[in-house]
Amino acid sequence: MAPKPERDARATTLIEVLVVMSTTALLLGVLLPSLRAARAQTRRTVCRSNLRQMAIAAQNYTQLNDEYYPPAYLTERIDGVQYFHAWDFTSWRVWNGPTAVRHVKPGFLWMGLAIGKVQQCPSYRGDTNSFEDPYSGYNYNISFIGRNETTSPVGTAKTTEVRHPAQTVLFGDGQYEDGANKFMRAPYGNPRDASFSDAFRHAGAQGFRHLGQTNAAFCDGSVRSLAVVYTETEASAKAILDKHNEEAELPIGFLSEDNRLYDLE
Repeated sequence: MAPKPERDARATTLIEVLVVMSTTALLLGVLLPSLRAARAQTRRTVCRSNLRQMAIAAQNYTQLNDEYYPPAYLTERIDGVQYFHAWDFTSWRVWNGPTAVRHVKPGFLWMGLAIGKVQQCPSYRGDTNSFEDPYSGYNYNISFIGRNETTSPVGTAKTTEVRHPAQTVLFGDGQYEDGANKFMRAPYGNPRDASFSDAFRHAGAQGFRHLGQTNAAFCDGSVRSLAVVYTETEASAKAILDKHNEEAELPIGFLSEDNRLYDLE
């Protein structure tokens, strides 16, 4: 009788393959949540850095403009072209027959300097309320700090009016149910932003998209991550906020139950 062939020591059995596969799947199941959390933490850190740079830019602006903060926005027409000047970007369109060529440059905050992706929150993926803007995700306190051309008084707030700079928000992670509105609003109306309808106050809310927190830069240049979502606001806006938060994975809301983290007091 011929001897049986010896098994090759290098051969791999089906059972061994299955053991390796199950072990790999188990390790991936353990590691993937940690990797996702690490990436989210990195994005939160980058976002805080962006907001810090924006706060520094605002301080530089005030030093060169008699302590006034940048305007929220204003419009003007020059040689038949309508310009929309905002705190983050200035945009305009030049028509060539039926085709419009869009132009964008840095806004008031940057005083003509290039800003790159510092204006883009790394955790935000969605629409902006100004379609020409190349980057999005942040908003500016226009209820008390920046004003537009229709408010009274027209001029923006001065640094000397801010009594507690560490408790007055300047920029934050803007978000509402339709995207990111770059104009931050306090939860309740006041004479400084009376031109904005209370029915749309929710549009100036914040997105809590960084591991359940939202980032905010304050007038003293500090940046903090806040976890409490406040939805108390004007009745019509509150109904929209509540409905969104019931259905959405990530909540939106305000930074305080009243205007205390927004106002100049």
